[in-house]
Amino acid sequence: MAPVLAYGRAVKAVVGEALPVSATIVGEGHGALGAQVVLRDPAGTVRSRATLLLQVPGTDRRSAWVRPAGLGDWTFTVEAWVDPVLTWLLRAQIKVPAGIDAELELAEGSALLARALKGLPRGRVRDPLKAAVALLRDPGADPVGRLAAVMTPDVLGLLESFPLRVGVTESSAHPIRVERERALVGSWYELFPRSEGASLDPPRSGTLRSAAERLPAIAEMGFDVVYLTPIHPIGTSFRKGPNNSMTAGPDDPGSPWAIGSAAGGHDAIHPDLGSLDDFDAFVDRAAEVGMEVALDLALQCSPDHPWVREHPEWFVQRADGSIAYAENPPKKYQDIYPLSFDTDPEGLHAEVLRVVRHWMAHGVRIFRVDNPHTKPVAFWERLIAEVNASDPDVLFLAEAFTRPAMMRLLGEIGFQQSYTYFTWRNEKWELEEYLRELAGPLSGSMRPNLFVNTPDILSAYLQYGGPAAFAIRATLAATLSPTWGVYSGFELYEHVAVRPGSEEYLDSEKYQYRPRDWQGALQEGRSLAPYLTQLNRWRREHISLQRLRNLDFHATDSDQVIAYSKREGPDCVLVVCSLDPHGTREATVHLDLAALGVEEGDGLVVHDLVTGERWSWGQRNYVRLDPYVAVAHVLHVQSGATS
Repeated sequence: MAPVLAYGRAVKAVVGEALPVSATIVGEGHGALGAQVVLRDPAGTVRSRATLLLQVPGTDRRSAWVRPAGLGDWTFTVEAWVDPVLTWLLRAQIKVPAGIDAELELAEGSALLARALKGLPRGRVRDPLKAAVALLRDPGADPVGRLAAVMTPDVLGLLESFPLRVGVTESSAHPIRVERERALVGSWYELFPRSEGASLDPPRSGTLRSAAERLPAIAEMGFDVVYLTPIHPIGTSFRKGPNNSMTAGPDDPGSPWAIGSAAGGHDAIHPDLGSLDDFDAFVDRAAEVGMEVALDLALQCSPDHPWVREHPEWFVQRADGSIAYAENPPKKYQDIYPLSFDTDPEGLHAEVLRVVRHWMAHGVRIFRVDNPHTKPVAFWERLIAEVNASDPDVLFLAEAFTRPAMMRLLGEIGFQQSYTYFTWRNEKWELEEYLRELAGPLSGSMRPNLFVNTPDILSAYLQYGGPAAFAIRATLAATLSPTWGVYSGFELYEHVAVRPGSEEYLDSEKYQYRPRDWQGALQEGRSLAPYLTQLNRWRREHISLQRLRNLDFHATDSDQVIAYSKREGPDCVLVVCSLDPHGTREATVHLDLAALGVEEGDGLVVHDLVTGERWSWGQRNYVRLDPYVAVAHVLHVQSGATS
């Protein structure tokens, strides 16, 4: 779990986040070894030293946790040494009680402790060790009692904090990039602004002003990032009609990802949505209700984009002279031209950087990047580095559903967050295996954003699971990861696919307006919004749910009931969730008490945040989950949890 990436790239952290450091410590001879991880701030000042403790007796693997306390580029090193005091203690505890060279052993010990005293700060802190040295040198006292004076918690604590070190070896420095809290923690809500305030009869687009009227309701559900799909002008050439059809009528708006028309390109706003002043007002309104705006950055063009005319070298020319459109066989996207970075990489870099800084100047500090894996990795590494050099608060989310190695690499080269395979992990073993990987080995390179759905991804689980399936997936996403998201309509249980076996929505919002009766659904009890509000409130109230690396799974005797906990200091939340949206499930939960910070035999009181009930639990506990009542117990461990 040591946070070290290839090529000296920095691992990810936010201010105050605990990072695990592991190292294998070996030495020549039989001397006892000591080791610490040393944390330095961006100025190179040592900020903490943490003792690396043996993970498993009989091994050489040791671990510790460090917490960077400020923004910027931190480093850590591992120091190891021979500890002559500990070496002597291990030997003396055998020989002195047995009467073997007792006086000689105590004399050698007093000399070593006297050397150790020189490394302690001045003042009363030295008193316990001074007293132990004096007693060791008292020939009139019992040898076993003299040795026992060294074994007190006060003395051993001093020797651990200020060890006597011989032959110190230091590792190379490893970088940690410490970013703002939003890089790790957030609740995202994806929105097509053109649907808010839209009309179907007659067909009419909503605007940024009408979409801003929706912001207070989104904020009331506890979401703190509102993500806008592309807001730019949309091309008319090969415009797609309803349900991705090749025939578009005069009133069909087309896909927002077919960017560019005579009205402008990536730095412009669709005339139907309003003006830059309207966008500024939207950003301001979001800030007023406690949210940030994330903007889609999709590096692709419609055939009508100004770039096509002004920079034909930025596109792939086919043998017949035409420009290649996007394909994902058998899917064809004739309304979209992908960019080529081969012929003018410097020109493209300068233009994309200009576009990003343009929107930054209008208040955007988060970009959701569409399909970054289809562009050069070096391009993203350079772009993100240049932006973050001047504006370290700007964040980039990689929307890359591709091979695991590429997803990991995008995180390593700078993307602050990453989409994941969570949408397709439904079985208990899949969830446990995948989340262990995300919270463990991958946590240094990828911060997972667990979206429950997207405009392109309507999973079979949601299509056929009914309302309980939506509650289950929301519970898992909101409590397994510090960042999660929903695409609007999720709270209305929208679940109908365009055809069996497809993950595309019927009447997809990608190709048409989709006004919704939010208030009517809420009043009639057809909305998941109240539960989403609860989930986000629990996330804000419990620091343990705002961390990634603190995830522990607990055993259950049902493959349809999953249990896991997250603990940060004194705060501990235990989740027991059904995975079956169709029927009641019963199970026994076998708790790992150590993961909860509870000593075996101690009492355990849990408060169910879902129902308000309190129970006394033990190591084994019976649960019954009815999806028509509550799909999960979200339990605040109120006693037994320790820091």
